[in-house]
Amino acid sequence: MPESSVRVGIVVRTKDRPVFLERALRDIAAQTFTDWSVVVVNDGGDPAPVDRLVAELPAGIRAKTSVIHRTGGLGRSAAANAGVQALSTEFLVLHDDDDLWAPFFLADSVAWLDASPADAGVVSRTEIVYERIDQGRIVETGREPFWGAMSRITYADMLQVNRFVPIAYLYRRALHAEVGLYREDVHAAEDWEFNLRVLRLHPIGYLRDRVGAYWMQRRGQDGILGNSMFVLADEHDRYDRMIRDEALRAFAATHGDGLMLYLSRFVQDEIERQLAARRSLGQRAVEVARRGWRRFRGR
Repeated sequence: MPESSVRVGIVVRTKDRPVFLERALRDIAAQTFTDWSVVVVNDGGDPAPVDRLVAELPAGIRAKTSVIHRTGGLGRSAAANAGVQALSTEFLVLHDDDDLWAPFFLADSVAWLDASPADAGVVSRTEIVYERIDQGRIVETGREPFWGAMSRITYADMLQVNRFVPIAYLYRRALHAEVGLYREDVHAAEDWEFNLRVLRLHPIGYLRDRVGAYWMQRRGQDGILGNSMFVLADEHDRYDRMIRDEALRAFAATHGDGLMLYLSRFVQDEIERQLAARRSLGQRAVEVARRGWRRFRGR
């Protein structure tokens, strides 16, 4: 069990993906900040490859690594909570088995939180890395910024859509005592729901000067090797709608339906007004073009 004096606790969720888990463990070992413990949560997968990979780690890294084997596989949120509850560190981060860090990620993140005690956590600038599996090898195919123009983390922006992924976010473990664990009835978008609860109460910092986290994506890859953003796309949409509906009903229970009824009609009317304005502009453009064509032909 990791000691409470360790500053950073890392939760690695995995299931039957040793090719990714091996890379993730190497990635963690390469951090310049070394005051960490890692808990690998094997959520219903074959335990043998996980135990083998951990046993093959250098002795110093292996001493800081523990494993939880969960039979049955109860889902992403339950796996995250199992790792969180196994740690008693000052800070926490979810390092899913297929994502990566720059070597300075932990050093920069811890330094930020030490210097900014009001911040609940800190997010690092993130890059999307596209890759594919080719005969058991991971091959990079491209990169692009993730929210490249973003300059800060705000509650208002997060209400629209999740602005960061777990690999980019180091946060204070005390938040779980304040706002609770990850919701185990939310099997996708669980990080977004947790982040909203945090942002209602506290600011979250943003390390924007250099890329510290890499969100790996494999478009078109199905099955166990797929990226959850795509394999669980329908689930993400389902839980996004569920979370929004719950919040709306909670607001109405306290404040009544008036504001929502007004806004629903206002948004509908505004969309129709803008569509009508665009149609009108299009019609005027067509008329101008027709007049110009008639003048041209009349020469």
